[in-house]
Amino acid sequence: MASTVLGQPLDDPPGDGITALRFSATSDLLMATSWDGTARLYDAGRRTLRGSYSQVAPALDGAFQDDSVVYVGGLDGLVRRYDFFTRTEMVLGEHERGVRCVEWLAERGALATGSWDATLRVWDPRLPPGQNCTAMLSLPGRVFSMAQSGSRLVVATSGRHVLIYDLRALEAGRPEQERESSLKFQTRCVRCFPDATGFALSSVEGRVAMEYFDPSNSAQAKKYAFKCHRRSEGGRDTVYPVNAIAFAPFHGTFATGGCDGVVNMWDGENKKRLCQISAYPTSVAALAFSRDGRTLAVASSYTYEQGEQAHAPDAIYLRPMSDAETRPKKPRAAA
Repeated sequence: MASTVLGQPLDDPPGDGITALRFSATSDLLMATSWDGTARLYDAGRRTLRGSYSQVAPALDGAFQDDSVVYVGGLDGLVRRYDFFTRTEMVLGEHERGVRCVEWLAERGALATGSWDATLRVWDPRLPPGQNCTAMLSLPGRVFSMAQSGSRLVVATSGRHVLIYDLRALEAGRPEQERESSLKFQTRCVRCFPDATGFALSSVEGRVAMEYFDPSNSAQAKKYAFKCHRRSEGGRDTVYPVNAIAFAPFHGTFATGGCDGVVNMWDGENKKRLCQISAYPTSVAALAFSRDGRTLAVASSYTYEQGEQAHAPDAIYLRPMSDAETRPKKPRAAA
């Protein structure tokens, strides 16, 4: 497949499964975390590796505080702060099990972490270690995915639980809303709409649900789910987990990536697929849009959905996205 279709692969990719991709909100820097224990920082404009931070435990997620400072959640339960400029590291705090999700809460100057120990914790890095955990919330299951938008934080856990928190009242310990996923199978990813009105949720069973925060009957009547990342093979419908969701920052459209190695671009409001990018060498494990929406980072990384087997090496592709691929198409006027 020509690189113009899939995008340009980055040099120096992680050496083991890629767990997350994250663009900086203020530059073209891209962070990738991996099971090889690294958080790698790339200059997406130049497609070069700017720096790499290594730890012993696999890195499951990471978040930018700014273009120098990042936070990394590890399989060992530790939350680490690393400054790429000064090359200094510190342990911010610790969970009892692996830290699956990390979100920098810029307006609060705090960090939220979600763990497989079924807790959500909030850290204030300005306070000394041992005193910097400002909230510890018990959850109904292990954290699988987490996202923020506006004043809300959405946490998806095992058991198909979805908890919606008010970021201004996390210390109160109670969610603003608690829901059961409208999808029947295990959650893989949750991402919030750019306009902060709702969120998209994906599952292992090739479906995506569109949900809205407003609990009114009129708002809830708009929610829906759709099938995707499926393939007809030998007369049978093969279903693939939807590992990743990423919203384009300005148009409200979004990309999904699945274990079929395919990326689809969707217009959720008009319920249409805008384009399809296929096929990457192996599973699409993570996706991220740049701040201007012109670049989509794609992690091609086997996610072991079919157990141990030979697979393509891990790679990160940077794909330019045209306006035609990300802008919603106007509905046709009635005849």
